[in-house]
Amino acid sequence: MSKFSSYNFNKQKALIRVDFNVPLNDKNEITDDSRMKAAVPTIIKILNDGGSVILMSHLGRPKGGPEEKYSLKHLLPHLQELLNEGSAISQKKTVNILFANDCIGDQAYLTADMLRPGEVLLLENLRFYKEEEKGDTKFAEKLSRLGDVWVNDAFGTAHRAHASTAIIAKFFPAEKRLFGWLMEREVASAEKVLHHSEKPFVAIIGGAKVSDKILIIENLLERATDIIIGGGMAYTFMKAEGGMIGNSLCETDRIQTALDILKKAENMGVSIHLPSDSIIADKFAADAETSSAPSDNIPEGWMGLDIGPNACEQFCNVILHSKTILWNGPMGVFEMHNFQHGTKVVAKAVVDATQKGAFSLVGGGDSVAAVNQFGFADKVSYVSTGGGAMLEYFEGKVLPGIAAVNS
Repeated sequence: MSKFSSYNFNKQKALIRVDFNVPLNDKNEITDDSRMKAAVPTIIKILNDGGSVILMSHLGRPKGGPEEKYSLKHLLPHLQELLNEGSAISQKKTVNILFANDCIGDQAYLTADMLRPGEVLLLENLRFYKEEEKGDTKFAEKLSRLGDVWVNDAFGTAHRAHASTAIIAKFFPAEKRLFGWLMEREVASAEKVLHHSEKPFVAIIGGAKVSDKILIIENLLERATDIIIGGGMAYTFMKAEGGMIGNSLCETDRIQTALDILKKAENMGVSIHLPSDSIIADKFAADAETSSAPSDNIPEGWMGLDIGPNACEQFCNVILHSKTILWNGPMGVFEMHNFQHGTKVVAKAVVDATQKGAFSLVGGGDSVAAVNQFGFADKVSYVSTGGGAMLEYFEGKVLPGIAAVNS
């Protein structure tokens, strides 16, 4: 049983670091609530134990102090809905949510002191204080006074050594520093892929730039049997091998890096799969004229914006024979309808492989957006909520938010 599951929160005030950094439209309406939904089971478990919950989060990037558009009060109505739904499932009463217009200070402390079992307090945006991102010890200590036990359930910020995500841990004894269920699942899923993967293990790496993915590719060379490379970054590899890529995206200063990766993979017996053909366009636009061409023979004036039909078949064959799958990054400009086919085909192959028994982990903002858009999120083994955090985890870095709980 997990440490969180076995902990009894009865009469305890749980100070939870959540990741409620959700996108809002110009009417302050939430356009994607997946991060909030992911935190609900942790909150409900504590309430059901007879504990109370104090939620702290950041929202957006406020500059130099409070800004109305970044106030967490905009999340209150939807948080109330989500917690009531979660509470109804567990056959409990309506959850009473309070809001403090600060994350430290008299109102926050007074409201937290008066909080009764079964109640929730949402604190105002942590980043209204510059001390949060600076990892200020005094600020962390002030936050720590609000609760009896600290729960880190914000994987999306686990790679930041901020006051609320890491520094605060020193003010709680080891037995009162916990991961929430979301963090436990994130860490367990990442660990399974990195250190306990069944072979064949295929890593699907996409996106625009080789420079963004060098470290993750190099770390995966020691673990994966196959690495599929798609998206704009594939053309730097094509160019490195002497291919003609037209006007496709290319990081010329990374050509030697691409060659080094290919050579290292060959020496380590890891198969690198580049797209054999591409869907090409005469401009970077949704209404561009399109055609197809071998990825290493794209005419001048044209650019590759998606993988082609042969590459789709090529990649699917690799994916369908795998036992472990990590997917980070799309195969093309999937935001444009004409260039989303490759990403959708790969997503479907990941789903099919999962149904055949493979373990699949999807992470990184664009990959997550893709599986959500195509309706596949519940058909893969795990969808990570942490873009940058997951990337750094697979680069082999120690994440401060994880180390703070484990130390």
